[in-house]
Amino acid sequence: MLDLSRVLAGPYATMLLADLGAEVIKVEHPVRGDDTRYWTPPEAAGESAYFLAVNRGKRSIGLDLASPPGRDLALRLCAGADVVVENFRPGGAARLGLDHEQVRAAVPSLVYCSISAYPAGHPQAADAGFDAAIQAQSGLMAITGDQDGPPAKVGVALVDVLAGLNASTAILAALRRREQTGQGEHVTVSLLGSALSGLVNVAQNALITDTEPTRHGNAHPSIVPYQAFPTRDGAVMVAAGNDQLYRRLCAVLNRPDLAEDARFDTNSDRVRHRQALIDQLTEEFRTRDTSGWTAALRAGGIPASPVNGVLAALRDAGPSAIETLRHPVVGPLETVRPAFTLAGSGSLAVAPPPLLGEHTDEVLAEIGVDAAQRAALRARSIITPSSDHVASTPVSTDDAGPPHENLHADN
Repeated sequence: MLDLSRVLAGPYATMLLADLGAEVIKVEHPVRGDDTRYWTPPEAAGESAYFLAVNRGKRSIGLDLASPPGRDLALRLCAGADVVVENFRPGGAARLGLDHEQVRAAVPSLVYCSISAYPAGHPQAADAGFDAAIQAQSGLMAITGDQDGPPAKVGVALVDVLAGLNASTAILAALRRREQTGQGEHVTVSLLGSALSGLVNVAQNALITDTEPTRHGNAHPSIVPYQAFPTRDGAVMVAAGNDQLYRRLCAVLNRPDLAEDARFDTNSDRVRHRQALIDQLTEEFRTRDTSGWTAALRAGGIPASPVNGVLAALRDAGPSAIETLRHPVVGPLETVRPAFTLAGSGSLAVAPPPLLGEHTDEVLAEIGVDAAQRAALRARSIITPSSDHVASTPVSTDDAGPPHENLHADN
């Protein structure tokens, strides 16, 4: 798999596929590398946390795609690949001679995935886009935040993550289809499409009612009670997602009267009388601390949790969520495990995120570029200055211009 993408959506997709066992070669500008290498702080031994988060399991080759020799080498790499992933600015891949039509002419069986900000046919199809702007444009911000507060961005670049998930899924489907037809496929994924499809029931509610959805803070528009409640020392999230769970909740609270109240008999009743019920539940939850309520609710079979911080959540999950990789300059590197396991495949060995151009000589040697040719390419700055380095060297990009033509998507 040849990864020509950068920042988040594309690299996240290829990392997931690397987690599943794909061999991923990440192509970066030979000096500047992926933008996220310099998105600091925080960092570990000069390696940015952002880059480390989405590039495990890959080999890195530093290659100047804007140069004719760099393009030719990229096409040779494409010839030996099953999949190419790119998220160039619209028209960028064509200017480099690496768009779908140009590459597939040489490799008809290739699965070529393009990630863009907007889908084909959209009025802004030629525009670049970043996650934050798409969160605003898609309506995601409009439904996020307190009911009486301003719209809010989700605390992570969720649209990019959704686009990466969509891309990895579609790539696997295209590879499966290729097994049946022998033909490649042009997979296209957009940030806006990923955001809109990710609105699921909220989008369907809007279409059915022809009404703009409103913000509900930590509550749910169609389920009650399904929200965070303040406790004596914090907050507890309660997800009583059906009538049986609601009655269990009333038992834990020792409030049989709420279970018997006709206003709250069914979920639809509780939605109609939301505030009357929430007011009474809020009074109850304020009487104990978070840990006491969490333990009682879970013992009663009700999904509930304290509102954790990110670090607390990771530490609580422990080895089920975190694995430690041996990084060449960071040393032991804790990273979040993929969300899936394949019981029949055993544990796949995952390499740490690569240093910039770490595998340039190794990868080029595999396609027949000998040491003398590599030295000549290196002398012309077409490949990474040295692939036997042990640390990435941060480079200012203020005057360097956009690597690889400046890509679409990703924040």
